[in-house]
Amino acid sequence: MKLVTFQNNIGAVKIGWLKGNGVIAMQKADASLPNDMLSFIDDHETYFKIIKDNNLENLAPHYQLSEVKLLAPLTNPRSFRDYVAFEEHMLNASKSFGHTVSPEWYNIPIFYFTNHQAIYGPEAEIKRPEKETKFDIELELAVIMGKKGKDIQVENVDDYIFGYTIFNDWTARAIQRQEMTVPLGPHKGKDFANAIGPCIVTKDEFEKYRCTISREMHPEHLQMPQTTDGRFDLKMIARINGKTICEGNYKTVYWTFPQMIKRASENNVQLMPGDILGSGTVGWGSLIENNFSVHRPLEPGDEVELEIEGIGVLRNKVV
Repeated sequence: MKLVTFQNNIGAVKIGWLKGNGVIAMQKADASLPNDMLSFIDDHETYFKIIKDNNLENLAPHYQLSEVKLLAPLTNPRSFRDYVAFEEHMLNASKSFGHTVSPEWYNIPIFYFTNHQAIYGPEAEIKRPEKETKFDIELELAVIMGKKGKDIQVENVDDYIFGYTIFNDWTARAIQRQEMTVPLGPHKGKDFANAIGPCIVTKDEFEKYRCTISREMHPEHLQMPQTTDGRFDLKMIARINGKTICEGNYKTVYWTFPQMIKRASENNVQLMPGDILGSGTVGWGSLIENNFSVHRPLEPGDEVELEIEGIGVLRNKVV
């Protein structure tokens, strides 16, 4: 199921799911279903049972997509962690910044907390930070937690996952370069815009993409990850003004979502339904990795499209 938050033709914000070229609205389908995504996620097992028992998935759409405006599928996540899990991105970005990858990156999944209040959806306008000269994108897959838990073990992670979405981690590289000279992690270079969408794909729909890797199928210049499973064979594409600037695949990730979730929940830390964890940027999924040689820094008027197989396209315009 592909779940969405949308605004209808009279401006009311609703939730529902995609069907063909239309949207089935939750509360039009059944009045006992909630009208915000976080509430749905909180008690999703109950609500999925209502949908299944009443055969609601076979309803005709209540709206055509042309009649609604899609918003961020989860407008109010409880928290937002972002990892840096692709070795290709680490190697490329480190080279552009003039340093090397820390050996510790290969020992533990590294993340920071980003701004869970700065959430944007598909077609939203993204304002370039004031005086920023190297505005960039980051093509990522994100996971949404569906159940609370502490000290979650890798083998149990799937029980805690609700679904997946596309994440654009908009980045002000000039600001980032200045502030990262102090080893405290990202702050103002990252906190102004996190775009997700266009929908949340429930975890069951991703099973057909599940895969393992071997040394023969993993890029030769990259180290073999610690685990060969826990990954998906998903094409990931980034375009700017219609020009493709990246074609990657999630299966090349070094640290998988099960490993990330285990790390985040260690030391008695409670993860909650509606928490989001970003994968970090797929290799070549940002302009800094080519030192802006593939495309100049983003400027007002640029249109960015991030596409991930099985989810759709997240499109935004820079202003």
